[in-house]
Amino acid sequence: MLNQFSRTELLIGKNGIEKLQKSKVAIFGIGGVGSFVIEGLVRAGIGNFILVDDDKVCLTNLNRQIIATRNTVGKYKVDVAKERILDINSNANVETYQEFFMPDSKEILDNTVDYIVDSVDTVTAKIELVVRANKLNIPIISCMGTGNKLDPTKFEVTDIYKTSVCPLAKVMRKELRNRGIKKLKVVYSKEEPIIPDETENNSCKTGCICPPDTKRKCTIRNQVPGSISFVPSVAGLIIAGEVIKDIIKK
Repeated sequence: MLNQFSRTELLIGKNGIEKLQKSKVAIFGIGGVGSFVIEGLVRAGIGNFILVDDDKVCLTNLNRQIIATRNTVGKYKVDVAKERILDINSNANVETYQEFFMPDSKEILDNTVDYIVDSVDTVTAKIELVVRANKLNIPIISCMGTGNKLDPTKFEVTDIYKTSVCPLAKVMRKELRNRGIKKLKVVYSKEEPIIPDETENNSCKTGCICPPDTKRKCTIRNQVPGSISFVPSVAGLIIAGEVIKDIIKK
């Protein structure tokens, strides 16, 4: 009998579909990357989700976030994403946490989680997610910078210590090395960041660990990075693909 996953089953088999339906994936950050991660996962058959984000959909999200429409502006992203998941697969289970994840956040993860996706912006939060994932022995994939980029063909999947070019990856390598973290699967771009037009708001985001007197342009700073529809979306779908393939291999 045909069902919504019939064509996917032709590729990964009935056993693969069953693995995905039983799996739980936690997605931290539901923006240009995270929203497309969710899209790829739910359409592939992931049955259980944890969604973490404190933000609301705003007008500037319309250029790149699949959950952003004129009808969803002003609504919390976790609520919009949950509704979209259930519209696609009414049998899915979705937990939502409307919060800005940081080191002092309550424990969201446990051994029922099969995979963690880090698509948050701040270094402090990214590091904390990796540390918690390592302690719980949960696979994690982390997205590096997608802002100020125009070439979606430059994305690669590799270990954090094999990355280059990306300023965020450079900071992550240093911080993870200091914490004794020996590996981290990441998606990153080899494209040199485009220098955006200057804005008045150039203070660091919460969690940025750049020296306060740094003179260089910091892509972690809240300059409001430039973005476009076809770059973070590609990174998100690459991540979804990696999660799906890793779960099927188990």
